[in-house]
Amino acid sequence: MRKFLKSNFLFIFGPFIFLWSLRYLIPNYTIASKEPHWLYIPPKSCLGGCGTIEGLIPFVDWTNNLIQFLRRYEIFGLFTFRDFTRALANYVDVLLEFTEALLHKGFVGLGTGPLPWIIILTLAIILGLYLKGWRLAMLGGGCFLYLILFSKRGIWELSMKTLAAISVSAPLAALIGLMLGILAAKRKWFHDFLWPLLNILQSLPHFSYLILVVIFFGIGTKAGVIATIIFAFPPMARLTILGIKNISSEIKEAGVMAGCNKWQMLFKVEIPSARSPIMLGINQVIMQCLAMVVIAAFIGQPGLGHDLLVRLQGLRLGEAFEIGVAVVLIAITLDRYSQALAVKEPVRREGSIFQKYPFAISTLTAIVICTILVNIFPFFNEFPKDMTISASVYLDNAIKSFTRSLFVPLGIFRDWMLIYFLMPLKATFQSLPWTGVMLLVGAIGWKLGRWKICVTVMLFVFFIASSGYWVRAMITVYMVFASLLICSMIGIPLGIWASKKENRSKLVLNICDVFQTFPSFIYLLPAIMLFQISDVSAIFAIVIYSSIPMIRYTIFGLRSVPQHIIEAAITSGCTQRQLLWKVRMPLAFPEIILGANQTLMFSLFMVMIAGFIGTVDLSQEIFRALSFSDGGKGLIIGLCVAFIGLTADRLLVEWSKQMKLKLGFKN
Repeated sequence: MRKFLKSNFLFIFGPFIFLWSLRYLIPNYTIASKEPHWLYIPPKSCLGGCGTIEGLIPFVDWTNNLIQFLRRYEIFGLFTFRDFTRALANYVDVLLEFTEALLHKGFVGLGTGPLPWIIILTLAIILGLYLKGWRLAMLGGGCFLYLILFSKRGIWELSMKTLAAISVSAPLAALIGLMLGILAAKRKWFHDFLWPLLNILQSLPHFSYLILVVIFFGIGTKAGVIATIIFAFPPMARLTILGIKNISSEIKEAGVMAGCNKWQMLFKVEIPSARSPIMLGINQVIMQCLAMVVIAAFIGQPGLGHDLLVRLQGLRLGEAFEIGVAVVLIAITLDRYSQALAVKEPVRREGSIFQKYPFAISTLTAIVICTILVNIFPFFNEFPKDMTISASVYLDNAIKSFTRSLFVPLGIFRDWMLIYFLMPLKATFQSLPWTGVMLLVGAIGWKLGRWKICVTVMLFVFFIASSGYWVRAMITVYMVFASLLICSMIGIPLGIWASKKENRSKLVLNICDVFQTFPSFIYLLPAIMLFQISDVSAIFAIVIYSSIPMIRYTIFGLRSVPQHIIEAAITSGCTQRQLLWKVRMPLAFPEIILGANQTLMFSLFMVMIAGFIGTVDLSQEIFRALSFSDGGKGLIIGLCVAFIGLTADRLLVEWSKQMKLKLGFKN
């Protein structure tokens, strides 16, 4: 490991040495105006002499002009683009009316109410038994029992509103992603167009979607569903492309020899063969939809997310904790159910209809019995309010007692972090000149991938600098870098410890699975409880959320070292310490780099969420753009965030690939 660090010293530490030296080569301020030198921060006048618009190039103004054109220009003199999008929203509204009537409103025209709680609970248990067995059934049943019992403050109704929205957004996002993925897998020109678009869409902050959705689709539940669909379909498209492209040539040749035409080949050969990645895509779509539960509340989508947001704003942490638990339970349940569905293989049974379709018969029987109970006993139709419970008062008291008891040590730790670590690091990043950063990433790109990566990453940095948000972007980079540093200090040692034994690895990975299902806003609860509103609380929330990939990839990298290499090292007399630092860690380092890349992307995503508790970076500008429905500003800031992530992604992934090649591994 020491030899590796020596050989890569300039590549790892050279950027910091280079940027630090620029502070002495470039003057901070011009002598005449005492304003920052243009080599540090781009001038506030834009292309064409528009002195009132911040930024070297008026990207925001151009984008707003395009949005106004789409809002007002009538296509063939008949309708505008916004008229078209509002018409699409009406079709989504039709589907929402059905799911909302089914789960919480009832069918007014038919004079029937929503599905009773006893039927929903029973169906969840039966589905769990069908997919994986009694343990999954207990998880599903326990989730819905919590929603029923802790409904004094309306958690059941809020949960049904949330599930009604997910019931529309998840299938539509999966269907759109599947169709786009199939088309991209079949047509190279479309793949070349779609793949970079998916990269950008998956790097954009959530709030960038919301602003444009408000402009073109309005506000309310349907707008939240549409924003969720746009956010959730990219992973489905990606996994569909990978699944269809990775089908072996033997399977395709067998389909051709059987006389399949192109449609039969697609539906009877290729899609069934790519079932595993497609089902994994559905799982990812569901989790992405749940990630938008709270965020879509900003544009009026009702449900658990909206209530959680209101209680967080009012610092009613006990009530927020109850709702947060409901969100987490729904997330874990849907994740486990969709994972079980992904791995479940079709089973052919022989015999009578009861033997062939036992779960279908059981479901129908259960529905009939529950319907009879509902008609006889009102208790089974609507759970009585006087039997519901709430622990929010006790939770508030416990949180206050806990934070009061830790007030002094937490305050000391917070102040120490701010004064001696975060504030100096923030000042350093704010002083970085855009010209130096652009040259630096270009040089690294040239070393790694020659001109293509070099030009790409330099253009990304130039866009950020010329948009007028360089200083805010550097604050965002500072928060991401600080989080990445802390995540590495936690994740790598924990991954090393867990990788030594199989049972440790399983335990840590299971914990990571649970934490990864939590919606992002949930991590703000402990951060606010412990550190109030500050950069430390934001970093704390980011680190909890972003440490997971670093731990995962470290474990995977260390446990993937070929056994014959380990045996050879042991035979040559290596101690366990030497085996770790001279054999396993250097060979696992490419995977650890990929873990750092994923951690960085997670951190960048969470920084935008942490803006809710007062960070002064790009996230604050996005919140401001959302407040004023400034679509151009929201989109350009979102692209700045995306380009920060894509710059790091291109460099780190290419570095990992080159290291794997040097070590003799196949990519």
